[in-house]
Amino acid sequence: MARRQEDGEGDMEDIGFAILQFGKAFPREAIRELHPTADGKSVFLRLHDGKTGIMRSHAKHYSCHLIKPGRVRVNGLPDAKGFSAEFLDTPKNNGEFVFKSEADAAEVSLWLLGNYVATADKDAAREGSV
Repeated sequence: MARRQEDGEGDMEDIGFAILQFGKAFPREAIRELHPTADGKSVFLRLHDGKTGIMRSHAKHYSCHLIKPGRVRVNGLPDAKGFSAEFLDTPKNNGEFVFKSEADAAEVSLWLLGNYVATADKDAAREGSV
């Protein structure tokens, strides 16, 4: 299970814990890939159907959230290993997210960008490239 830090904050260094908890919250969502933040307090999840989810530690409990298309705003940070995100449906998840590598931050940013683009826009882009 997740370790607790001395200040009581949850730590999700154990990715298995995130898989189990997110799976309980959203049992019909198949997880393809996960990227935890460097501090272990958040995990971004890439789901099978192109959706993105987030699991965050909030002191003594965790929250799991499916990010709806068009409902997140992302801005870069001076450190290329991170970004700030504003979740329009769940402001308690807003914050700065720093990852272990620039590659992880870039990949999660792409997930969020893909999630940001409306399905109709994705379909129109595919039709235009055929």
